[in-house]
Amino acid sequence: MQHSTPDSTTDLIPSEFPKQLDIAQVTIYGLSFLSAGLFLFLPLVNLLHPSPWQRWIGAIHGMGAMLALVVMVYTGHLAFPLMRGSSKILPQMRTLAFWSTLLSFLAIATGNWAYMRYRAAAEFGGARAWLKENSPLVQYVLMEYHEFSVLFTLPLTVACAWVLWSYGDSILEKKNRPVLAATSVALVAIMFFAMGGMVSGLGVAKVRAL
Repeated sequence: MQHSTPDSTTDLIPSEFPKQLDIAQVTIYGLSFLSAGLFLFLPLVNLLHPSPWQRWIGAIHGMGAMLALVVMVYTGHLAFPLMRGSSKILPQMRTLAFWSTLLSFLAIATGNWAYMRYRAAAEFGGARAWLKENSPLVQYVLMEYHEFSVLFTLPLTVACAWVLWSYGDSILEKKNRPVLAATSVALVAIMFFAMGGMVSGLGVAKVRAL
């Protein structure tokens, strides 16, 4: 009686792990989600700051700015298929433009609250006075850019939301293509203003917190 033998040594190797148990893949996904989570909750690090002003003003403004950034970047990303005339995303774009407007207002409103503390005199520990004395380049370049770039997001989001809700599906018609193109470009500009505002704001806070 003959016993069959394996044709090759590969028959002796156990079957591969299922894809979901692949250690490398799990590690990459885990690190990605962890990094994204740490980034999204970055404003909460302000709660560990020794300054009571930074703990609350910084955390509240940081969360408002972070929420605005995430929504605006996602909206700006979808502006590219919108420019190509994709009708599937129009309802989503109207909703995102509306929320971008509200979150832009939230970020600017909380930013003005923080700005009052930022403009305090040197004897009260104002960051602006300290920067002008010790690092004027940060104040006259980075902070000025931060102040004006983020302010552009509100009128642009209001305009884009009004256009998308006012025109509806008719914005994809050939006669309205210039309006569609202008709206898409404005949405992309909002995305870059939001990203620039976040980076410059973090830069200023790193040099001198409230």
